[in-house]
Amino acid sequence: MTLIKISALVAALGLCSVASQAVPVFPDSDYNQAVVSVEQVLGYPLGSRISEPAAIQQYFEQLAQAHPTRIKLVPYATSWQGRPLFYVVIGNEQHINQLADIQQQMQQLANPQRIDDRQAKQLIEQLPASVWIANTLHGNEISPAESSMALAYHLLADQSPQTAKLLENTLVYIDPLQNPDGHSRFVSRYYATVGLAHSADRLSAEHNEPWPNGRTNHYLFDMNRDWISLTQPETRGRVKALQQMYPLVFVDSHEMGGDMGYYFSPEAEPYNPHIQANQRQSLQWLGENNARWFDKFGYDYFTREIFDAFYPGYGASWPLYQGSIAMTYEMASARGHQYRKADGDILTFADGVQRNFVAFMATIETASQRAPQLLNSFYQYRKDAIKQGSSGQIRSYIFPAGRDSAGLSKLGAILTEHGITVGKATEDFKACGDSYQAGSYLINTSQPTYHLIRTLLDDTVPMDKDFIAKQEQRRANNLPDQIYDVTAWSLPLMYNLPVVSCNRAVNVATTAVTTERILPGTVTNPEPGYGYIVPWGDMAAARFASAALQHGLKLKSSDLPFTHQNGQQYPAGSLIVSNADNADHAPQLAALISQFATDTGAEVTGVDSSWVTDGPNFGSFNVKTLHKPNIAMLWDEPTNPLSAGSARFIVERNLNYPVTAIRPAQLRGADLSHYQVLVVPASSRGSYQQALGSTGLANLRSFVERGGVLIALGNATDLLLAGEEPLLSSKREYKVREGEVKKAESESKVAGSLIKTPEEYQQWLVPEKAYPDWVPGFIARADVDQQHWLTAGVPETVNSLYVGNQVYQPLTIADGRNVVSFAPAEQLLAGGFVWDENRLQIAHKPLVMVQAVGRGQVISFTQEPNFRAYVDGMHLLYINAIFRGAAHASPLR
Repeated sequence: MTLIKISALVAALGLCSVASQAVPVFPDSDYNQAVVSVEQVLGYPLGSRISEPAAIQQYFEQLAQAHPTRIKLVPYATSWQGRPLFYVVIGNEQHINQLADIQQQMQQLANPQRIDDRQAKQLIEQLPASVWIANTLHGNEISPAESSMALAYHLLADQSPQTAKLLENTLVYIDPLQNPDGHSRFVSRYYATVGLAHSADRLSAEHNEPWPNGRTNHYLFDMNRDWISLTQPETRGRVKALQQMYPLVFVDSHEMGGDMGYYFSPEAEPYNPHIQANQRQSLQWLGENNARWFDKFGYDYFTREIFDAFYPGYGASWPLYQGSIAMTYEMASARGHQYRKADGDILTFADGVQRNFVAFMATIETASQRAPQLLNSFYQYRKDAIKQGSSGQIRSYIFPAGRDSAGLSKLGAILTEHGITVGKATEDFKACGDSYQAGSYLINTSQPTYHLIRTLLDDTVPMDKDFIAKQEQRRANNLPDQIYDVTAWSLPLMYNLPVVSCNRAVNVATTAVTTERILPGTVTNPEPGYGYIVPWGDMAAARFASAALQHGLKLKSSDLPFTHQNGQQYPAGSLIVSNADNADHAPQLAALISQFATDTGAEVTGVDSSWVTDGPNFGSFNVKTLHKPNIAMLWDEPTNPLSAGSARFIVERNLNYPVTAIRPAQLRGADLSHYQVLVVPASSRGSYQQALGSTGLANLRSFVERGGVLIALGNATDLLLAGEEPLLSSKREYKVREGEVKKAESESKVAGSLIKTPEEYQQWLVPEKAYPDWVPGFIARADVDQQHWLTAGVPETVNSLYVGNQVYQPLTIADGRNVVSFAPAEQLLAGGFVWDENRLQIAHKPLVMVQAVGRGQVISFTQEPNFRAYVDGMHLLYINAIFRGAAHASPLR
């Protein structure tokens, strides 16, 4: 057997970049050639080519087949485009042989209700440590996926005592490629731009990806924001897999700008207060050992300055609320084979592969050396959580039955997927002085997931006051704030679901809530004399409408609430499916309605008469026919990929309704007569006005005037305000200035002035026409005009994520309607943090505007109704804009 010996670190590294060396490089490694290398399997040396997802899978399959006693490959999900996601676990033969038992024992340790301290001590003494290394969640962050192959090769091939010692008490889980769809998009486009030689120039096409770039998955989601809402199959599968083992250490390996260096823990302020002191201590241990190894190799690094641990939706956050240790690693990205940094140095792809590999090895070493402490910390975290939940101010959450049962079912299922125990009451009960119906959802906080429960369900998770004071000081000096992401994410608020927190545990009979997000609906009186009514007001009814329209059924929808002669009251928007209108589907109509109810979760009532005792009759002009609209959506520069992706996802995957993507440049002369609805997502780089030009704007106006529905999301509202004939009679506001406004002077000398206070000085620093300060993201309360067709089925108040600095003037009543407006200043903040002057200026301003133009409708959502697809309480407004908007336009049919 031939061995490859790397005997000394200095000899291995020499004086040149790792780009010219074989990777991985680690001191005193003793590689066994019987373990196949990347070059032997894929035909190129590791770090010399960016590997396709299929090639990465091929290499790991080869390792798993060749070494079944030391590595196991486990599929855990499938991407939207059908690519498999998998992880591998590597250990010594004993641990791999006992893997199922070890995972079962970790699950026992994770449930302190079922074991005592003596049993836990025995498990801690015998269990190995576990490290989960997750790579390339963003598909264009290329070195981590390649580093996963370096790490696997090293752990299997290295025969040195140091690696053998690590694997004596540590299992290493490697998730090599978390986003295969985005990574495939990047790799194919990158190599399509390469010429005779790879360019290091940041201006080259190699380093400037076309829209939508490889960061996101198929539906253009940033999956590093998806860990609380679990909208994507990749995230859902990963969360389920992690709960099989509960790894003690979780590394989420990313890349950042090419001039940055390398980043690892400890994280920046602010920390989420539900992260415990012993977890922060472990993050310190991990960072210190990483630094020790980076010093040995001469690699620069930094910590603490960016990438905070406050928002819980990161991959490097979610495990923390399960009791594990989790962190982000960020390598400067060559974003190709080589990249010339600002200082003139050349950064290579292989540099990134090697540095990630060293960080991974350092992390494994820390876990191995501190295995007992990490295991004990994990157990103690979950044990303490149970105690805190049973003795804290909030001991239970109650979601009352009665409103938006579809939303409640979905939220309960998602919380269950997170590992939270959720119950559904089987009888009426009283708690904390109030009465609740059977069907209410209950969460007692005395669970190992107490901190996750509080993080997901509380209105606000507070940021440190000193940190906020520091941000206010920075803002006063015209410096950007250091808030990295949104400051609020409360799931009940975003679902617009009422929830009651109680200071006592609720004792009532319940059934366990499962992970089924859509529960079967029912049909009462399934073969009626007249037809069927479906109450509007949740996504189950919207799914029913989608299914029925696509099957060719004729639906009507009431603009106003009504009371049927059977005594049941129905909200505005309720669907009417008459036997007479759908005679073409007899005698299968009853079976179709039943199937739609089962599939969508809708509650359907068969009625023998059309007679109503209050509200419009079904033949009234206040009852509109819902048509099957053809929906187009802008999809390319300058569209914001995240906005476009979530807007399309909500329609296609929540409603199972198709959307046609159209590039903005085509609108300059495209015939849009085939479409009834055009959705314009927010823009990110450049403006729609520039992309469309005057001919494109004229085409949009013609589309609306002929009876089309134009829906603008977020800052796409600016498009509606453009041109000599704006489609929307609103204006975007500048920042409110207090006190005397500076006057523009054309001369080089101006009259003298007095600045008497520091506050007046700050006002002088602000330009006369500055936009409001950027808001990182808070949950804003808004009031709903209940008299408009667009708000059918929507409650009196809704909650919206507010991100950015767009504030628009209300429409006058002569021009249109402000159907949803932000609440008064004292009621505006529902969750999170907002600068006080922004809160005052946003109050009473429009969230949703509607204006008739010709035979069509223009609808503006001034904030994203589909933000990350997790503001479920706003989705019905978006669906109304599409389907009810098309019903209220009057094109020539």
